[in-house]
Amino acid sequence: MSDIFFNESVILLDLEAKTSKEVLTLMSKHLNEKRLIKDSYLEAVVSREKEFPTGLPTKGISVAIPHTDAEHVKQKTISLAILKDPVEFGVMGDPHQTTPVKLVFMLAMDEADAQLNLLQNLMKVFQDEEMLQFLVSEKDKSKIVNVLKENLDLTIQGGD
Repeated sequence: MSDIFFNESVILLDLEAKTSKEVLTLMSKHLNEKRLIKDSYLEAVVSREKEFPTGLPTKGISVAIPHTDAEHVKQKTISLAILKDPVEFGVMGDPHQTTPVKLVFMLAMDEADAQLNLLQNLMKVFQDEEMLQFLVSEKDKSKIVNVLKENLDLTIQGGD
């Protein structure tokens, strides 16, 4: 996987939000300010999350992986938000259930193959309870970047 923009600047620590829509809005605005996504991304990701929720109950810490179509992306990127307090997201595959999400991996991929590969690698991270505990407790963004780079097989692009 190449040319994925992922560094400390797209990691949001202790993000405060009350709803999943608020999380998506704050994360999208942040990526838009960095010119990594198009203006249409926010509406598209909120709409997709309503129809196809991305919350995943995992051992100990629930995660969400909101994403939308490539047409809304300027530059492949992953943004990570560690929420100050868990926020309810719909459960993937069961929109009538919710799960209290603490980690949100927002994906902005410009091709389907790249997204599939990234999702497969993310699933490995989500199955590692120690890794999830590390991510929610670590305050050094560079350590988070290094661990995820190693575990997601990312070719990192971009500084700040």
